[in-house]
Parts: sequence; C-alpha cells; structure tokens
Amino acid sequence: MTTVVVQMPMKSGWNSGICDCCQDMNSCCYAYWFFPCFTCTTTGEFGESTCLPLLDIFGPGIMAAFGVPVCVPPVSLGMRVAVRHKYDIGGSICEDIMVTCCCMWCSWCQMSREIKARKQTVTVLTTHPMIQPIPMATTTQVIATQQAFGVINVAPVAFAPAVQMAPIPSVTTVVK
Repeated sequence: MTTVVVQMPMKSGWNSGICDCCQDMNSCCYAYWFFPCFTCTTTGEFGESTCLPLLDIFGPGIMAAFGVPVCVPPVSLGMRVAVRHKYDIGGSICEDIMVTCCCMWCSWCQMSREIKARKQTVTVLTTHPMIQPIPMATTTQVIATQQAFGVINVAPVAFAPAVQMAPIPSVTTVVK
C-alpha cells in the first residue's frame, strides 16, 4: 500500500504591520493628502479597476439615501481580502473588518506596501532536463571516391558514428 503525503505551504504574514507607515513615507503622505487618488492607484497596481474605490466614497451615501446603512466599506474590505488571498497571507475576515472599519488609511497603506513588496520579490525557477548521450550501434561507412576532372588521389571519406540524445527520466519520491 502506497501513501502519498501532500504538504501544503504555510500561510505567510503581512510584510509590514498595520501602523508601519514610516517604511514607505511617500505612500503614507500620498494616502494622507490624496486618499481617493491613492486608493485608485493601489487598486490599479493590484490589477483591479482604478475606479473601484470610488464606490467606497459614493456608495454609503447612495445606500443611506435609500435607507440602507453601510458601516463597512465594501471595496476596502474586498481589496484587503483579495490581497490576503492572492499572496496567501494568513488572517480572518473578522480581522479584515476590524482593520477596515477602524483605520481605513492604515489598511490601504499596508496593502500598498504589500503589493509593492510582492512585485519586487519575484522568484523564477527554471529547470533544464539533463541530457545523457546514448551511443547507437552504427557502422563506419566508407564512400568510394571517383576521380573527377582536376582532382587526383582523393582519400576516402569516413563518417563518425551517430550519437542519439535522450532525456534522463526524473526522480519521483513516494512516501510509504
């Protein structure tokens, strides 16, 4: 009986804390003075629509006009969950709600730092199959030459044995 053990990678944490704005002062100042523009820029860097955060600004007002109160900014919460999911960051939806409701600026700054950090640390692994020569059974062929006009005493031509290249099979480990 063969048992295969699959090991899932551990979830990582955020690269910076919620209040680590001093790590990226440019983003912190940009968020403080131009918060709507900063959120649009951050969603664009993440690969989402740059207009998406505008729903957090206008959405609660529109919803309140129809009598539906909104206490959690939906786009900010959704972006935070999406960043955690894409980069396999541990946490829970309850933590995301608390951070998004209590300090939306810090939450967006943390997401921006995380996106920038993950874009900078791209690891590309390439593997090339090892090729081992496999000699083939061949015979040396000698071709008789003809004397052509102007060519005298040409030596016979011999061909070297052919070598076929084949990939080495990969090694598979099975845990019993």
